[in-house]
Amino acid sequence: MAAPAGCLCLSSALLLIWAGICSPVCVEVPSETEAVQGTHMKLLCISCMKREEVSASTVVEWFYKTEGGKDELIYEYRKVHHEFPSRFSGRLQWNGSKDMQDVSITVLNVTLNDSGIYTCNVTREFDFEIHRPLFTSSRLIHLTVVEEAGEDFTSVISEIMMYILLVFLTLWLLIEMVYCYRKVSKAEETVQENATDYLAIPSENKENCAVPVEE
Repeated sequence: MAAPAGCLCLSSALLLIWAGICSPVCVEVPSETEAVQGTHMKLLCISCMKREEVSASTVVEWFYKTEGGKDELIYEYRKVHHEFPSRFSGRLQWNGSKDMQDVSITVLNVTLNDSGIYTCNVTREFDFEIHRPLFTSSRLIHLTVVEEAGEDFTSVISEIMMYILLVFLTLWLLIEMVYCYRKVSKAEETVQENATDYLAIPSENKENCAVPVEE
């Protein structure tokens, strides 16, 4: 009975691995909220669908407004892509996926005036046999555009650690050099002392220092 049980466990494991590979993975990741002037900024908007909701028609609307202002429709996807006249004319690029779970857009050549609140509205009409329910979701992105990129805290810590490591290695090298120098100097002094003591011995005593050879 041990062999069939082992085969059953192996089959179950392979089935789980196969299911994990074949099933699509969708993770709703929040968008970045800071852009640098003159660069391209991707406004990330992901709206995941369940496996049973794959058959659906999707409408995507992107709105923009300044702080305290009104929403302005700047981009729309309704079977075709359409960019509305606005301050972003000619600077919006679709970055969505074919399965319409990623409906992101990119703002090209970002300016300081592009700071504000961006809204991503996703409306899906699901095609079931009995009814066609609607599902709507929204994502808000508070974007701030800066003139220059600020230094990342992680990079600052990395630089500090690098400098500390360099100082430590330099001190260690100096200590090793001093230790080796003293060791060599002491060895030379010992050799010189032995040589001086040998020269100070009378000649007749030097002959007695020789070890007699037994026949």
